[in-house]
Amino acid sequence: MTNAYIYATHTVRGSYFAKLPQSDVDLLEFPLNLDWRSSFLGAKKANLNPFTNDVVLQFVWQEVGHLRAIKNTVKGFPRPLLDLSAGSFAKVIDKAFGKPLNPPLDPYANSINYLIASYLNPYVGLTGYVGANPNLQDAVSQRLVAGLLGVESGQDAVIRTLLYEKANEKVHPYGTRVAEFTNKISQLRNNLGHSGVTKDEGLVVPRALGAEGKIKGNVLAGDENSVAYDRTPEDCLRIWQ
Repeated sequence: MTNAYIYATHTVRGSYFAKLPQSDVDLLEFPLNLDWRSSFLGAKKANLNPFTNDVVLQFVWQEVGHLRAIKNTVKGFPRPLLDLSAGSFAKVIDKAFGKPLNPPLDPYANSINYLIASYLNPYVGLTGYVGANPNLQDAVSQRLVAGLLGVESGQDAVIRTLLYEKANEKVHPYGTRVAEFTNKISQLRNNLGHSGVTKDEGLVVPRALGAEGKIKGNVLAGDENSVAYDRTPEDCLRIWQ
């Protein structure tokens, strides 16, 4: 099947829908849960430095493209009601720390807080794409998910890199390092996923868990072979809910 044919199926909304196995349709519609979340800047304007603002805007427009690509292939579903308030993000961070932070983390207050909040979603999406890909039957579905995974993993890598650059800096006013925030969030996602194995890692890990057991830095998460972890849709939903 040629790339030209694959791309042609994306030109009309749902144009290939009738030809896809229902299992493919389900797996392609599921990522809309992620892309709806990622295609909105938030409930209010964030106080970002120019560089972070530029990167975030690129990501947001990319997610708009992802939504279009998916809904040009399958029917999809309307955008659900989303709570993007500062309080909603703060509750997740409090859960990650096992206690309320004082004051609650406001993701819109500055670039570091915003990047920490941005750490919450893309990685879950990319592990979901990795998990979905082997179960797709149609070449069109496989090509679409591979393309979405490529950009989603890139977004996650950029977020992790920006945070890793400041891994040892303390987040004001909590006195807690950036790396510890990521480790807490990753542990929360591991716990919520209930997969029974580690599928999430923060920016700094014990040396034994780093690449080839040689290094503590963990700018990209991967298994013992540095291969991306996978998650099922059920794993992802348990985390998002």
